[in-house]
Formats: sequence, C-alpha cells, structure tokens
Amino acid sequence: MIRTATPDDVPLIHAMVRDLAEYEKALDEARATEEQLREALFGERPAAFGHIAQDDDSGEVVGFALWFLNFSTWRGVHGIYLEDLYVRPEARGGGHGKALLRELARICVERGYERLEWSVLDWNEPSINFYKSLGALPQDEWTVYRLTDGALAGLGAAVE
Repeated sequence: MIRTATPDDVPLIHAMVRDLAEYEKALDEARATEEQLREALFGERPAAFGHIAQDDDSGEVVGFALWFLNFSTWRGVHGIYLEDLYVRPEARGGGHGKALLRELARICVERGYERLEWSVLDWNEPSINFYKSLGALPQDEWTVYRLTDGALAGLGAAVE
C-alpha cells in the first residue's frame, strides 16, 4: 500500500533517510533533523513531498519516496525529481519500490508533468538493474555537479 506521508511519519522517514545514507556510505553527510524534514514536508510552504510504502499484511512502514517539483525549460512543464527512494532491506523484492515509482508516475501523468528523474550511484548495481527493468534510461551524457560547505559559502560571498 502506498499513501501520502503525514507529519506522524517524520520520525520514520528520518530514520530511513539515515539508513539510506549509511547504505550509500555517506552517513556523516546526513545532517537533516526531524524538525527540518517536518518543515520541508509540512511547513507553511512545503518544499518537498513524501509517500510511504506500507506492508499490505502487517501495515508496517517499509519504505518511502521523497520528491520535489523541477521544471524543464525544454518541455515547458514541471516534472518530479525523486530525491530519495528507499525500501528497507528485509522488504526488498516485495514490489514496494515499484509501487512507489508507479505512484509518482501516476502523479506525473495526472498533472501533465513530462519527466520523472532521479540519480543513482554508479556502483549501486541492484538499483540500476531495477530502474532499467522499469524502462528508465540512464542519462550518461550528463554529469552532476554540486557546491556545498566551504565552496558554496565562498562562491556565495564572492564580490566581483
């Protein structure tokens, strides 16, 4: 079962974000707090949206998708950027990840969004194979760049 996240889900989402960061070998970079996630998802002006995967039999939360809107100047419409997709290891293979992606694809179709995009680490073969099995195509010609911490602060403070 897939449902829209609620404020009561924030502690579980936060825990799974940390689990995902640990899996991606970057736990030290996962500094978001529950309060920050609550504000981003449910504050006065939400910046992100979330969906929860629950086990059909037990009702236990087994995964989540956290996403936000992007915009394509080429297509002239919004799309969804999937920031995080995570299914707990013990629940993998049960269709929860596919169900979460299906819900986001449904939202795209319903709202006229023309893209559903995300990034995956190049060493994460199980996820890459899963995404390819759904028909997703890698965008190999694009390289992601990122400014954070000191580099971001330095550029932001630069005076020309």
